[in-house]
This record gives sequence, C-alpha cells and structure tokens, in this order.
Amino acid sequence: MYASMAVTALGLAASGQAAAATITPSALPQLTTIDERFQSYNVEMAEVIGGNFWKPYAARKPKTATKPITSFEIGKDPTMFEKRAPVDLTNARLRKLAAALGPAYVRVSGTWANSVFFQDTDARAGGPTPSGYQSVLTRSQWAGVIAFTRAVDAKLVTSFAISSGVRDAEGIWTPAQAKPLVAYTKSIGGTITAAELFNEPTIAASGGAPDGYNAATYARDEAAFRTFVQASEPDMLVVGPGSVGEGGVMVVPPTMPMLHSADLLGTDPKAKFDVFSYHYYGAVSKRCEAMGQGLGTTQAAALSEKWLSQTDGVFDFYKPLHAQYGPGTPIWITETADAACGGNPWGSTFLDTFRYVDQMGRLAKRGVKAIFHNTLASSEYGLLDQSDFRPRPNYWAALLWRRLMGAVVLDAGSPREGLHLYAQCLRGHPGGVALLAINNSRTDPGEITLPSASVRYTLSAPTLQSASVMLNGQPLKLDPNDDLPEINGRAAATGPIQFAPATVTFLAIPGAANPACAAIKG
Repeated sequence: MYASMAVTALGLAASGQAAAATITPSALPQLTTIDERFQSYNVEMAEVIGGNFWKPYAARKPKTATKPITSFEIGKDPTMFEKRAPVDLTNARLRKLAAALGPAYVRVSGTWANSVFFQDTDARAGGPTPSGYQSVLTRSQWAGVIAFTRAVDAKLVTSFAISSGVRDAEGIWTPAQAKPLVAYTKSIGGTITAAELFNEPTIAASGGAPDGYNAATYARDEAAFRTFVQASEPDMLVVGPGSVGEGGVMVVPPTMPMLHSADLLGTDPKAKFDVFSYHYYGAVSKRCEAMGQGLGTTQAAALSEKWLSQTDGVFDFYKPLHAQYGPGTPIWITETADAACGGNPWGSTFLDTFRYVDQMGRLAKRGVKAIFHNTLASSEYGLLDQSDFRPRPNYWAALLWRRLMGAVVLDAGSPREGLHLYAQCLRGHPGGVALLAINNSRTDPGEITLPSASVRYTLSAPTLQSASVMLNGQPLKLDPNDDLPEINGRAAATGPIQFAPATVTFLAIPGAANPACAAIKG
C-alpha cells in the first residue's frame, strides 16, 4: 500500500504503463533506520593471500559439452578457477575509490578463510602448508588489511579457520588460529569489529569442514567460539549463521551436501549471535552452469519483476529464523551479488546496476541494517575492475547512494511494475529527502509529480550491457590523476518528472521539510 497522503495514484497513462504518482516528500513517513555503514563490501581472503579464485570469462576456453557437476569443492576445478597473486591493498586508486564509499564495513572472509593457517611471522616460512589447512596468511598480509581499513574508513568483519587443523581430539573447534590472529590485530592497533565463525555453514562440506560435519558439530563449534570471544575479545560482535542456498532460490546443486539453518540453529547448545546474517545470490553464474539446470539466469531476466523481487522472498525465509534465534539483533546480508561463482558476464555492466540499487532500496525498507556486496574489486561482480581498479557502473551507483541516501528510511510505497520508488532522508540536509526512482522497463517511460524542487542525478548507458555509464547524459570517468569527477546534479522544477526507460535516477530534495529527517546531521 502507498503511504497515506504521501503517494497518490493519478491514473493510468494512455500507453498502458503503470500509474503515475504524486510524491509529497514532506509527508513520507519513517519506516526504520539502517546502519551508517549500510552499503559495505567484501575483500575475499583469497585476494589477501593469493590463491585460486574465479577465472575471468575471457580466460576460459569454450566448452564443447557441459558435463553435470556431481561434486564441488571451492577452488579446485581448473575450468572455474585460476591462480591469483595477492591483491595490492596499498594501490592508490583502490584506496581512493574505496574511501569515497566510506564509512563502510569491509568483510575479509569467504570460503578460503575456512581453511587458512595464520603464520605468526612477517614472511611466509618455507615448506608445505601445515596439515589440516589449505593456505597460509602471513602477518604482513594481515597488517595490510588493517592498514587498508584505516585508509578507507572501514570497520573490519572477518571469520576464522574451521578445518581439521584447529580441532581437538573430539573434533570440536578450538581458537588455535583465532587467538593469535586476534592478538596480532590488537598488537598493531587494529580492531576486529565483528566476526562470523566461518563462511557459509549450510554448505560446510564444500567449504573445508571436516568429513561428517553436521548440525551437532556446528552447535558445539559456535558454543566454543562464543566462549572464546567472551574471554578474549568481548567487544567483538558474534555474527551468524551466514547461511546460503535457502529460501526457494536454487544456487546449490542437488548433489551438493547441504545443511539447513533451522537444524543448525535449533540444535543444542543453541548458537547466540549479536548480529544475524545470511547470504543472498539470485542464481549461479554461467561459469557454474554445469551445476545443474535451473540454477542460472539470463540477461533477458535482469530487469524483470521476478528477478528483482527474489531478494524479498529469501528475506522472508530468514525473517522467522531471525525472530526465533536472534530476536532484537540487527540483520546483515554479509555477502551478495548478481550471481554466485564470481558473477555473470553482465555483472560488470550497467545491466546489473538495477539489481544493485533495487536490492538496497527493498531491503533497507525491510529492516536489513547492512549489505556487503561481493566484491570490492575481484571477478565480474566487483565494483571495481580487478585488473586496474577502474570503476564499473555499480561503483558509480554506489557512490551516488553513499552521497545522497541517509540512514533514515522512508515509505515511498511498494514497487510498481516499471517504476520502483524508494526514499530516505537526504544525507547532510536536515529535513531533506532523497528519492531513488528505478525505471526497469526497457520500453516505457515512467513519471511522478513532485510539489518540491529537486536536483536530479540520472544514470544511463549507451546499451544495457555497457561497461561505462553516464550521469545526466555525460560519461562518468576518473580524471588523469585518478580523482573522481564532479558529481553534479541537474535542477528540476516542481511538477512532472519523467524517467526514460532503463534508467536509474536519484532525486535530492533538500527543501522537503520532512519532520522525520529534521534531526539529520551527517
């Protein structure tokens, strides 16, 4: 339902497009608030240490036949993965662009973190990786993570090893790796703000957990982890479960061993979290198409109502679990992108920007406090190109969100087919309102009427699968010194405002005089 007295349908246009609406920014009621670091991102542990990560599509050899996958272990299949050197977190361009999205959370985790050995020395020792682990993290690499978080105004979220190397004689998790990593972090002045025990326990068997891992093992592990945190790092938030592959959206092949969140959380001793988390992917990428039919998606579906609304369905799956096992705690999505397995080829284009901003608008309204995009700068789903860290279309949308969308979420009505509207208090302007208008129709314009003057920021592209994007018709790109361009809006008078097909528009309304936004400072 539309907010009473704030959003009024005006009638169907002659073309048959969705009803136009009058939006009264001063009357939009408050729904909820989000974290100041709502828009956050992941830097995968595989990037920090170097290792096998998703192979770019350009480097993959065409296949003559697709053989169904009957088993799957992250990092092993050479058709999907390639060896990467550690990411350069000191890169000036990377830091400059990440800082422009701050404040944020940065999550350094992923499946590779489940089996990483923290070598408490500055350089990699010779010899093989210790038994029970698959890779090595050095002090200098971790110090680079801490320095990066400081440089870009990010708080660190991470996870720990849970492979056989950290387990006692009964097979229960011990802090043998977490303890020295936390101690070293503190010794160099760093802080781990929050941590999940490990990445994606619902597919533990594919992510480095010991054979036979089940809900009972998970319950004992989480209890041991909570005991460690309370004794050694009581200010660190315990986040979990970080599940994936549930809620009616198939991103896990039927042959993959699967645990279920209801069992993980319902088994004694029951896990206790300070933040409830889950992961969301609407599909697997073309890279993983051999996982099975029905797990992928297409370019044609990228603007569809079904595709964009799937995130609501998965939220609805986890909402009762959150209410039962984490009542009163914030809910975070600690990993999400257009598709699992590194993203689709069009994940790096303007075509995915509609999902990116629509998902944030939807879930902010539903009460999700923070969303961690996967990734900042790796694979096709990265906000930045992994080879040179240049901004992709989603980055420019993220920058506009960061500059305009504040922490108070307002009700601009339910998404309507062809034109999705979201509203939040305007950042830095007491009483101001920011509107996000997403025209996901490929053919029909959309329209609203505003009784207030506004400043318009419209993102468009020459083609939907363009790697570049324009702001109010002008290309967005870095200057020769890698500085961001001036992000200037275009004044819009009161009255009708039209939105061309397949465009994303932010409207800043500093004079809205919305009482829910009156106390806004930052």
